[in-house]
Amino acid sequence: MNSSPVMRSRPAAARSAYRRLLAVTVVAASLAVVAGCANRSASSSVYSYGQAQQEQIVRTGTVVSVRAITIQDDRSSGAGMVAGGALGGVAGNAVGGGSGRAIATVGGVILGGLLGNTVENQVGKKQGLEVTVQLDNGETRVVAQEADVALASGQRVRLISGGGPTRVVPM
Repeated sequence: MNSSPVMRSRPAAARSAYRRLLAVTVVAASLAVVAGCANRSASSSVYSYGQAQQEQIVRTGTVVSVRAITIQDDRSSGAGMVAGGALGGVAGNAVGGGSGRAIATVGGVILGGLLGNTVENQVGKKQGLEVTVQLDNGETRVVAQEADVALASGQRVRLISGGGPTRVVPM
């Protein structure tokens, strides 16, 4: 009685769906890990490998103003959208049957992709400072950087620049 073709095909179909879900999950997790490895920084304390051992120009001045800002990573890897779309597609595929399942799968891919992209963009935001500095030579400079160093109006600072970003650091 358990040897009917219908009973045997269900476990095979379930195994196939499980394998697809597992494969999609592994791919999505791999993309998320790779995207997490991209560590871009606007910190005044972080130098890239290419900036190390390079001569820098140092100018001194006084902080005129400090304003809190948000620094948004402008380079999206797309991993959030791909992972969200894959997981949304798998979730949508689990709903309904026939043409309803196809519509749910497409809807899941679209909504999952949008949600994944939104999450990735939120992760790419950092708190920063816009620092206005009056240099000792009379010129004024404005630098935006991560809020990892305490700076205040009236504070003496060094502007370090050349071969990369300009940094404002306390004296």
